[in-house]
Amino acid sequence: MAREKKSLTHDTIMKALDWSYDKAVNGGIPGMDTAIELADNYLQKSGTLDEKVKALILWQNTKSATSGFLSGVGGIITLPIAIPANIASVILVQVRMVAAIAHMGGYNLKDDQVKSFVYACLAGNGAKDILKNAGIQIGRKLAFTGIKRIPFEVIKKINQAVGFRLLTKFGEKGVINLGKMVPLAGGLIGGTVDALSTNTIGKVAHKLFITEPSANAKEEPVIIEMK
Repeated sequence: MAREKKSLTHDTIMKALDWSYDKAVNGGIPGMDTAIELADNYLQKSGTLDEKVKALILWQNTKSATSGFLSGVGGIITLPIAIPANIASVILVQVRMVAAIAHMGGYNLKDDQVKSFVYACLAGNGAKDILKNAGIQIGRKLAFTGIKRIPFEVIKKINQAVGFRLLTKFGEKGVINLGKMVPLAGGLIGGTVDALSTNTIGKVAHKLFITEPSANAKEEPVIIEMK
C-alpha cells in the first residue's frame, strides 16, 4: 500500500519540535521515559557529572540509533502534525536527549528560555551561529541568571532560525536516508536515528548546559545584545 507523502514546511517542523518537547518533558509515549526520568537515571550512576552526561550521549548513539528503539510505540504513527513518522522519531529522540542533558545541568525544562536553547542544540554545530545572530554570546556554560533575562522576541528569533535549519537538513537528506519504514502490527513506523547527527547534537548540548569553566579561567556569562 502506498504511503501518503507529507511535505515539510517551517510550520510543520516547529509543530514537530513543540510536540516532541511536550512528549519528552511531560510524557505520553508508551514505554519511553521522560527526559527527566532519563536524566535522573543517569544522575544516580557513579562518576562525575561530566562522565554521566557522556554516558547518556553514548547510549543515545548506540541504543537509540536502532530501528527497534521506537518499535511498539503506537502513538508515534498517529501524529497530530503533518510530518513523516520517521522524521518525528528523529526529532523526538534528539529533543529528549538534549532536554535530559539540560536537566542534568540543573536547568528547569518548564522555562521557555531553556526550551529554546534545547531547540538550538538540534542545529548541531550551527547552534552557535544561530544564537550569535539572535544577539546572544555564550560563555563556557549557560548562566542561570543570564538565560532568565532573554526576552520573548529573542526566543522567537532563535526558534524560527532552528526551524529553518532543520527544514533544510531534513529536506536535503530526505525521508529514506533518515529512517527505513518498518512494517509493524500497528502500522508503519520509522525508528532509525542519524547517529552521527545525534552525537554532534549531544556534544553541543554538553558544552552548552554542562561544561564548567576551568579553575584558571574567568567565567563568561551569557551576554544579550539587543538589536
